[in-house]
Amino acid sequence: LYQGTSVGSLWEGKSVAENAAQREEIVEKDRFQTLGDLRKQWTESGVETSRATVYRCVQEMGYRCRIPQVKPLLNQKQRQKRLTWATEKQHWTVAQWSKREMPKCLKSSVKYPQSVMVWGAMSAAGVGPLCFIKGRVNTASYQEILEHFKLPSAEKLYGDEDFIFQHDLAPAHSAKTTGKWFTDRGITVLNWPANSPDLNPIENLWDIVKR
Repeated sequence: LYQGTSVGSLWEGKSVAENAAQREEIVEKDRFQTLGDLRKQWTESGVETSRATVYRCVQEMGYRCRIPQVKPLLNQKQRQKRLTWATEKQHWTVAQWSKREMPKCLKSSVKYPQSVMVWGAMSAAGVGPLCFIKGRVNTASYQEILEHFKLPSAEKLYGDEDFIFQHDLAPAHSAKTTGKWFTDRGITVLNWPANSPDLNPIENLWDIVKR
């Protein structure tokens, strides 16, 4: 492991098991540490070793070097709501999911200070038209988009069939007047847990568009 040097001699007075336990404790203390960070801490603990040796030790402990995925920060209440949401819908059929329409506002930027915000929607039946937005999206402008883009889109995709509309909890989406807009038109809105863009399939579509 250490090119002919026994592990037990690296920390004087400690057994092999104690050395291994101390190294693993350093790793477990912060799983986001780099190999450089670990090498520094091991050196401070009395172990002069190379980066390659640190890498081998970490591998032998059963760890792998990975780039962490970035996920929304959720509190316990939000986690519970996400779990409840998923549990309620775990037995939904493909037909049920196919009646779900997912809109989204996308703001794209280029190298120079020009940008555009776009509203669009997708479903299993197809995609709706894009709406290019000037300025910020507030409750009034969002309801205008729903009236002039969402309704024609739903009619084109579903006709007289029922469907479920899904959007996130952005202020314009969760406003009481927006809720009344849907209620007045008899449109069912899918309940949505907070801070959950990773649950929204349209994010994958926007990722493709932005490429």
